[in-house]
Amino acid sequence: MAIQMPTELLDGCVLGILSNGDYYGYALTQKVQEDIPISESTMYPVLRRLKKNNFLSTYDEPFQGRNRRYYRITREGRARLNEVTTEWIEFKSQIDKLIAGGD
Repeated sequence: MAIQMPTELLDGCVLGILSNGDYYGYALTQKVQEDIPISESTMYPVLRRLKKNNFLSTYDEPFQGRNRRYYRITREGRARLNEVTTEWIEFKSQIDKLIAGGD
């Protein structure tokens, strides 16, 4: 896909996935990669930014002698997801209209 994913939409995608349950970083990256071509090196800064903005919280769980860091959406993250969803619906509608010829 040649269209670049804007930061706000990627944030919304991550928050949307996490709204259905917690994920550890690598599994979350794989989940996003099912639909969007994105690298691991792109995903971790997104997760750090979302956590810094209090949209995510983290906790560690042991797995095969190591810890996995899990990400959980917060109340603020759910509110942000609602904002991004509303903005996306409006934006998508406008783009669909233009692509269809502007009518």
